[in-house]
Amino acid sequence: MNRVKLTETLEFSQLIYGMWRLGDDTDTSPAHVERKIQICLDQGITTFDQADIYGGYAAEAVLGGALKANPSLRQRMEIVTKCDIVAPAGRYADAKVKYYDTSRSHIEKSVDISLSEMGIETIDLLLIHRPDPLMDHHETGATLDDLIKSGKVKNAGVSNFRPWDWELLQSAMSNKLVTNQIEISLKEISPFTNGDLAFHQRLGTKLMAWSPLGGGALISEGGQLGAVLDEIAGAHGVDRSAVAVAFLLAHPAGLLPVMGTNNTDRIAKISDALKVSIDRETWYRLYEAALGNEVP
Repeated sequence: MNRVKLTETLEFSQLIYGMWRLGDDTDTSPAHVERKIQICLDQGITTFDQADIYGGYAAEAVLGGALKANPSLRQRMEIVTKCDIVAPAGRYADAKVKYYDTSRSHIEKSVDISLSEMGIETIDLLLIHRPDPLMDHHETGATLDDLIKSGKVKNAGVSNFRPWDWELLQSAMSNKLVTNQIEISLKEISPFTNGDLAFHQRLGTKLMAWSPLGGGALISEGGQLGAVLDEIAGAHGVDRSAVAVAFLLAHPAGLLPVMGTNNTDRIAKISDALKVSIDRETWYRLYEAALGNEVP
């Protein structure tokens, strides 16, 4: 598994295990969660993606159960988590509406809860989960800087930010934002042309790609795209999900796909994407199939 350097002190595995469904499994015992983690580690997948809201604000505690049962796991992992979404569930069940909160008090409280739930001393990477129209960038930026200074958070980044959102927050920070986690896949190809990838490619920022299988839609995709996926998969002896991820890995921006599944057999195949070689012509065959027409 390739290692990707985000900063001088932060490296991720090229493929990341996403834990947004962790709390939805029928078995959330520490032993079963540890098994999933170990299957990832055996493939060289050392980076794990969380968020406070996952599982109705319960997924971090599910991960924490495994880490508390076997503390040695933490030394082999990079842990990412997110905050700022307040939804009527779990600890925010009394909220009357879903909203975003990038205030100092909310971010600091969220970090303390995340650390406690996961049973860890520091978060390797904290992301602001969604752009907040009410964000005071000076307050949010200073809060992230202070959390890094305190040691509770080692690095900060964002998720689902457009270039202008990134620039606004970065302008109020002394530390550099290290990544942006965006939705990108053969079912969501707009970042290839809307400026999102180009912006971060110019900065040299490595992007995390969430939902690289289009929320699972690519597994059952029909039509031309499904046919091309199956043809390439057959030629490489893998399933079509590996091809869909390899399509992202082939981009020069250096995308880091975040793969989420509770099926241990599928977890064991995440690294199959590294077996697939996507040349320029093959990349455009997939891109054209995703577009539904040839490029202009």
